[in-house]
Amino acid sequence: MTIDDLYQALLTDLGPRHWLEPGVPPAETPWEILWGGVLVQNTNWRNVDYALANLKAATQFEPQQLLALSTAALTALVKPAGFYTRKVPTLQGLAAWAGQYDFKLTTMRQLPAAQLRRELKALKGIGDETADYFSMYVFDKPTIIVDTYLRRLFAWLGQDLPSSYLKAQALIEGAWTYDFAHARELHALIVDYGKQVKTTASFEASTLAGQHLQLLPQR
Repeated sequence: MTIDDLYQALLTDLGPRHWLEPGVPPAETPWEILWGGVLVQNTNWRNVDYALANLKAATQFEPQQLLALSTAALTALVKPAGFYTRKVPTLQGLAAWAGQYDFKLTTMRQLPAAQLRRELKALKGIGDETADYFSMYVFDKPTIIVDTYLRRLFAWLGQDLPSSYLKAQALIEGAWTYDFAHARELHALIVDYGKQVKTTASFEASTLAGQHLQLLPQR
């Protein structure tokens, strides 16, 4: 089974996901995706929803208005998402970084993918997975997001991945030729599949049971 085969199997089972496309809920603006991507770390979306509602009321998700808040005021707004002593500096750093580009998403989207990822990774609190998530869903750069859902599904399909995020990503990229639309859709399909199929037992009852994923050519 190739990644193309996996993609088609998931698409047949689940249908198109249309994640975070313009005008499609739940995100109202790209800025909401950025703030939500920080706030969701180590918590669940229910808690994030409360924090985002507070941010929307206070700032309309605009980064300039977020930066105008005092640290204490911002902390009070996002406290429902937990870990606020770590997340508040990340939100502030992300907004300040955007300010270097006059808060213009069009300008940031014109950055080379490698430079964009490097600058995001340099911000406190943003790791590989979050940087890739922002790169694809906010800045329109196709990439492979190696999250827990992907690792679990690949393991069920008999394809173990390197523990290193970048090595696992490189292995997948070397086995699949993809464009922006397919990269976004594959990630969404894998996440939504993972939310439905959470255990080995449930996987064994699924349509993918018995399939084997082969990323490297057999010798």
